[in-house]
Amino acid sequence: MYIDLIVLVVMIVFIVIYSKRLQTYMFGFGMIDILFRILNIIENYIPSGVVKDFVDSYIPSSIPGVISKYTSGTIEMVLCFIYAILMAIFLYYVVKIFIKRKKF
Repeated sequence: MYIDLIVLVVMIVFIVIYSKRLQTYMFGFGMIDILFRILNIIENYIPSGVVKDFVDSYIPSSIPGVISKYTSGTIEMVLCFIYAILMAIFLYYVVKIFIKRKKF
């Protein structure tokens, strides 16, 4: 079923509706991917079958995992490069804020 794709799209639509600046888009995109990865780490370390079944059914492993699951070939490569560029922009904003707030 397409539950993981639907969850990802709903979260991205929420970020797009909520934010008005590029920086907010990048932080939202980064937060979504980090959240998916944290939930999958928790799934691996909690032996409960209920938690594992829920995360497996409704939560994607990561954004590249969703891209790889539903596309292949050139489209997958292009989408993964777009993802890499978005994550590089996210990293730029995080480093920029870190340097601005850190007093050397």
